[in-house]
Amino acid sequence: MSNTLGTSMGDFLSDSSGLGYAGGALLVTGLLAVLVALMKAPMVSNVLLFWIAFVLTRPLGATAGDFLTKPVAKGGLDLGTAGSSAVLLTLLFGLMAWAQRRERGTRGVEREPVTPRAD
Repeated sequence: MSNTLGTSMGDFLSDSSGLGYAGGALLVTGLLAVLVALMKAPMVSNVLLFWIAFVLTRPLGATAGDFLTKPVAKGGLDLGTAGSSAVLLTLLFGLMAWAQRRERGTRGVEREPVTPRAD
């Protein structure tokens, strides 16, 4: 159900809302950033935030994927399947390298123990 809702929401954002592929992807990315900020708010359930984020990643995938693959005349980058896969793999490996570097930088540093939130 989330895939169907997410894909239809992504198509709406890209085609019917006037935002285009990039605008739809930026809007959903902004909404996900708001969810990340709400993780710090104790009155908002992490379970609720998870499910909202779970559904929002579907339109993000639809709009960002369309932005990478659709022709320039339609507002995309016309990278095709192989080019889009290369961009996404580069992004994936870049984020993994950043996370690894960040983890190495915190070794030896005393961290506060994680305490579970009461939801």
